[in-house]
Amino acid sequence: MSRKRLAAIDIGTNSIRCIVVELDKAGKYKILDDEKATVRLGEGLARDQTISAAAWQRAVEALSRMKKVVDGYGVVAVEAVATSAVRQAANGEAWVRAVAAQVGLPITVISGEQEAELAVASALHNFDMEGVHYAVVDIGGGSVEIVTAMGSHVEELRSLDLGAVVLTDQFVTSDPLTRVDHQRLRRQIRKTLKSAFPDARPSLQCLIGSGGTMTAIAGMVMAMRKEGYGSIHGYEVLRSEVVHLLAMLLRKGIKERRTLPGLHPDRADIIVAGVTVADELMSFFSANLLRVNERGIREGLILGALKKRRLIPALARPRSWRHGVLEFARSCHHDEGHAMHVARLAMAICDALAFMFSFGKKERQLLEAAALLHDVGYFINYAGHHKHSYHLVRHADLFGFTPREREIIAQIARYHRKALPKKKHQEFDRLTPPDQLLVRRLGGILRLADGLDRRRAGVVTGIDCTIAPSAVTFRLHGEEDIGVELFGGKAKGDLFEAAFGKKLILVSARETAQLHAEAVAPAGCRSSASAGRTGRRPPSSE
Repeated sequence: MSRKRLAAIDIGTNSIRCIVVELDKAGKYKILDDEKATVRLGEGLARDQTISAAAWQRAVEALSRMKKVVDGYGVVAVEAVATSAVRQAANGEAWVRAVAAQVGLPITVISGEQEAELAVASALHNFDMEGVHYAVVDIGGGSVEIVTAMGSHVEELRSLDLGAVVLTDQFVTSDPLTRVDHQRLRRQIRKTLKSAFPDARPSLQCLIGSGGTMTAIAGMVMAMRKEGYGSIHGYEVLRSEVVHLLAMLLRKGIKERRTLPGLHPDRADIIVAGVTVADELMSFFSANLLRVNERGIREGLILGALKKRRLIPALARPRSWRHGVLEFARSCHHDEGHAMHVARLAMAICDALAFMFSFGKKERQLLEAAALLHDVGYFINYAGHHKHSYHLVRHADLFGFTPREREIIAQIARYHRKALPKKKHQEFDRLTPPDQLLVRRLGGILRLADGLDRRRAGVVTGIDCTIAPSAVTFRLHGEEDIGVELFGGKAKGDLFEAAFGKKLILVSARETAQLHAEAVAPAGCRSSASAGRTGRRPPSSE
């Protein structure tokens, strides 16, 4: 098979995850299959120190199914690792031998430190952490892996026996959990963290969390916020939300927890212990922000396998959000010249309005990304391509953006033509009022910038802006006649006027200068010549 396909299997204390990917010629991969089986391999492990007969059989059956799926895809290699439960169980080695004999699947038992390294590899592949002091935290069923780092430089690495299944077995003896037992659980977590980090604890800007507990937190918080983003990957959760979530979970019994939006019923019995660990970690490191990595260890396995087989560079160049946006846009065969010129015009307009309307670095990023992507919907069809752009961008894997930011980018792109934002547009109506205003304003800028490149020839080379109480005047520079662009901008200035509450006035700088020269020149000395001006590209919002 010419296509290179790989599989990774992560055998954890609570669940087994299998992912199958396909590599393209550019060294990128796409996910073909992602399966999960909750087998509770670590059930009763804290008490008996062995994998129980029932858990043994559940895990073997799940791996047998996954092996058949993997074989069906014709993969060239399978990376299968077992973590905390198999590592600690007295009969762990015997179980590994049984899987090899019965299923035909070799398994490597990895250390907690190796688990942490895999989590870090995935985090750095998905998040731009340049200049950020943070910790990667993977909460599994048997252990918690913690790596503190600055940018791509690892500081400390710890593997602690604070997994959600293990702590549930030890401390959750009632339903709902009693206050006394929960305090015992908290004390154990705090004691373990203080012992692992005996020196002055680092104060971190954020945590990057992976594992089932972390993705469950993201799912429940998203449901509580009544947000409907297509993915939880990259979702951001505040410490206050974790505190309130834990308080709510403690009030509910397991039957109520099984019906909570965003929480898989299989995790309802261990979620209190898992969220308590997350809460204590955020408190311990004084981190107010949790960024959720939906991929984690199994993606780290894939990345390691690709590098080991030299299918991707061992030291890949750090990714940037703009590189990711352009990579996606090119995969949709967009008109790059037009997109880049619209982005430059949009940035110039944004910068002119920045002080009055508080547009900062993040707003510039969102607008530039939307400008570069606004026409990717042509990849589907011209008719309704703005709506196609919305759906393509919303589900794109855009590096460096959260689910909320991807949604905003998608909606800015969606409104570059046709209907203005309306309450009856369900996707727009789901946004918070501040985000609705942001979409209107940045969408208005993009819509105008797109109109100013009506001929897709880049003839508008610069923009000057004058802001009055009731109007915004843009003087447009160009080396040739820009009448078509003036018409296009006026035709697409409707959202701009509605969003900013000001009349839009567009004039040709060349014609204005010519009229001024004719008005002041002595009789007989007037000329029809007028010099154009090349506008400078605004500073990067990288």
